[in-house]
Amino acid sequence: MVNFKRLVQAGRVALISRGPHARKVAVIVEIIDQNRVLVDGPCTSVPRQPIGLKDLHLTHIHCQLPHGCGTTAVRKVWERDDLTSKWLATAWAKKLGRKALRAKMSDFDRFKVMVARQQRNRILKSFRIKRPVDAPRSIKKSVKAK
Repeated sequence: MVNFKRLVQAGRVALISRGPHARKVAVIVEIIDQNRVLVDGPCTSVPRQPIGLKDLHLTHIHCQLPHGCGTTAVRKVWERDDLTSKWLATAWAKKLGRKALRAKMSDFDRFKVMVARQQRNRILKSFRIKRPVDAPRSIKKSVKAK
């Protein structure tokens, strides 16, 4: 049996992938049926609403929520567990941030990145050329054999 790490459960933090609140994080408060859950994101401006599981990406972050809790209780748990900083510390959130930053780049910004990469590659290339060779391969092989 497969050992699932991300279960659909109350308190699971999820990333919304589609709709008006896309790329925002919310907490699953209740499970409505096999296709929909009730989510709430008081600190990320996601209103309490039912949303389909096809529109969610479950994260590994989980918090303990009381059954049937309201938005104020979710906000208290969110701030107590510091879920925003936990989410921002993940590689997933950093990757989404880099993606958004690259999408906002203008043509001149892309040009500056290209020039910076060229300069970096020139430095690396000169380092590789100037680096002295320690010893011929035949000597290295004989040293390793001993």
